[in-house]
Amino acid sequence: MPIEDFAYYLKERINGRIAEIGVGFNFKVALKLKELGLDVFVVDWNSKAVEKARELGLKAYVDDVFKPNLSLYSEVSAIYSVRPTPEIVKPILELGRKLHVPVYILPFSLDEMPKEMKLENYKGMAIYKWNTKDI
Repeated sequence: MPIEDFAYYLKERINGRIAEIGVGFNFKVALKLKELGLDVFVVDWNSKAVEKARELGLKAYVDDVFKPNLSLYSEVSAIYSVRPTPEIVKPILELGRKLHVPVYILPFSLDEMPKEMKLENYKGMAIYKWNTKDI
């Protein structure tokens, strides 16, 4: 299953602006979301990753999920992450709580997710979600 299928999952669930947290150098989902007409931007602490995202035509910002600049996310409807490193999963979830927006994570297959996230199967793809309605 191509990773870009995660973009179709997100498009079915989100209206409005969406942010990818910890994009690194994996731009496939964000590029597909942009192609599908969503207002997407990506965030990473690595300025070289942000520079590359901009070269590819994405809106991109340097930010640290451990100390996020909340003004960057003022109009987002949801946040997501593709295969985040385990140490940033909880800060991503905390950011979603602060913003009062849903969080979607496509993990590496063996990564453990916080218990408050719900597992959803989308065409064989394991996706974890958290919604403000779940609290």
